[in-house]
Amino acid sequence: MDGLVFANLNWAIVFLTQTSVGILGNSLLFCLYNFSLLTAQVLRLIDAILIQLFLANSLVLFSKGIPQTMAAFGLKDFLDETGCKVVFYLHRVARGVTLSTTCLLSGFQAITICPSFSVWMETKIKSPKYLGFCCFFCWILNLLVNTHTIMNVTGPKNCRNMSIQNMYRYCSAPLLEGLTFRLTATIYILTDWTFLCLMVWASGSMVLLLHRHKQRVQHLHSQSLSPRTSHEARAKCTVLVLVSMFVSFYSLAAILSFWTTQTLSPSPWLISTSVLLSSGFPTVSPFVFIFSDSRISQFCFVPWRRKTNIPPLFAGF
Repeated sequence: MDGLVFANLNWAIVFLTQTSVGILGNSLLFCLYNFSLLTAQVLRLIDAILIQLFLANSLVLFSKGIPQTMAAFGLKDFLDETGCKVVFYLHRVARGVTLSTTCLLSGFQAITICPSFSVWMETKIKSPKYLGFCCFFCWILNLLVNTHTIMNVTGPKNCRNMSIQNMYRYCSAPLLEGLTFRLTATIYILTDWTFLCLMVWASGSMVLLLHRHKQRVQHLHSQSLSPRTSHEARAKCTVLVLVSMFVSFYSLAAILSFWTTQTLSPSPWLISTSVLLSSGFPTVSPFVFIFSDSRISQFCFVPWRRKTNIPPLFAGF
């Protein structure tokens, strides 16, 4: 018993650290990019995508990390049935928005730098109305796809038969069977893998283009490369790192999540590891942007210089 309490305390500290660090990083960049978007003389469309990504990341951590941390610290029955439905629905929607927004980010970068795309498509993706529609579509799609969560999730006190319930630390949900399971699984697989395939395809296109560009400029001295070229290459590499991280975290979390839902009595270790991985990308991704451009520190400490001699955040984008 003491070993179990000690293990729960360790997981609670891990969840608390992960959630706090992730929310802090996403909130910081969310505020910085909103300020940049509102005060910039030239509208940077990439800022709108990044703002949505940081917002979705924060919602994932709020809806998953905070309840899981409270449960790991030993709190019980802090959510009723309505609270469970709201928390799980918000988490599913935010998770889907994170996936679709990352796909939109990689696609936006690929279209703007790849010459194989038509001029019409490049003009459309650079239109504020078109990009706004894409961001709005990410939310609407995930709000509709995850509506079954509202009907499926129940409060922990409603768990009368443990043999047919999949228990989490603070809520429960019936194990889906038959046609309902096949239909739900088909919807999730189609939506998630469509975005994943588009994301990987766009990232692959950027990798090939950057490789060819590197070969073309190998005979040039590094001093002859313009700062803009260097910024653009670093920006594209940042997106590639972001996509690689997302695919890695998503794949591991999906495997463990499927294992958890198909197990009648999943172990606490399995559930905790699945939660840790599912919140990994929202926690780490903002720091990829923070450490990829030193101008963020200048923006934080000397904001009044931005109007004079400090270039915009992520000018490479």
